[in-house]
Amino acid sequence: MSDYMIRATAADKQIRAFAITSRELTEEARKRHNSSPIVTAAMGRLMSGAVMMGSMMKGEKDLLTIQVKGDGPMRGLTVTADAKGNVKGYPYVPDVVLPANAMGKLDVGGAIGSGSMNVIKDMGLKEPYIGQIALQTGEIADDLTYYFAVSEQVPSSVGLGVLMSKENTVAQAGGFIIQLMPFTTDETIDKLEKKLAEVTSVTALLAQGYTPEMILDKLLGEFGLEITDKMPVQFHCDCSKERVEKAIASISKEELQSIIDDGEPIEVNCDFCNTKYKFDINELKEIIR
Repeated sequence: MSDYMIRATAADKQIRAFAITSRELTEEARKRHNSSPIVTAAMGRLMSGAVMMGSMMKGEKDLLTIQVKGDGPMRGLTVTADAKGNVKGYPYVPDVVLPANAMGKLDVGGAIGSGSMNVIKDMGLKEPYIGQIALQTGEIADDLTYYFAVSEQVPSSVGLGVLMSKENTVAQAGGFIIQLMPFTTDETIDKLEKKLAEVTSVTALLAQGYTPEMILDKLLGEFGLEITDKMPVQFHCDCSKERVEKAIASISKEELQSIIDDGEPIEVNCDFCNTKYKFDINELKEIIR
């Protein structure tokens, strides 16, 4: 089954919700970065959250970037998503290995450590919107929940999970975001809090084969769930040799001439997808011209 996301409302539009299945895009990121299970879990969680958040943006060219920086061995990761279900990301250190945490799960929080999360929304205005929070646990879902509450003043519940197989490939990945509208009644809030307390682990639901529809039905079925949209999501990097060429052209002529004088071709690597672009001396001369 290909990755996809659904959007929904419930309780007469007092609640809006998103849910995603993201196994393929997480596995694609794992293969491109040759990442360890703990790093793959961090990337899968953040990319799943980002692609749902990207779909909240209105403009076709709007871009969302989330940077997580920590003092743990992984140091952090960067993920970018658009409004059309495309997402890409890369870890700063891809091969971190740590013992399981106290609950016997992958210790994503330990790998990232203490630090900060920046959420950058580029909506075509003069300046992008930047929201910054201190990491609460480094487990990603808790940090996004805190970000929504503090930076956007939207009470939210974020659940994200990645399940690795014994072969260290991605078995399942996905999650949900549930948000309360400003006019939500106290009665609805109380009922929803009780339902959310019943779900101890997104990974457990994914292991049971829950689809995005089933996840939202479990959480919001009794609130009159109405699915409003379904869209495909994918790992997609828009880098190209032409774009890299423009980046090379932006460095100073002196620096470029110095590279040419060395007489060696250069290789430029895309952080997001690990594609390597080679430029020989003749190509470099053409750029300087």
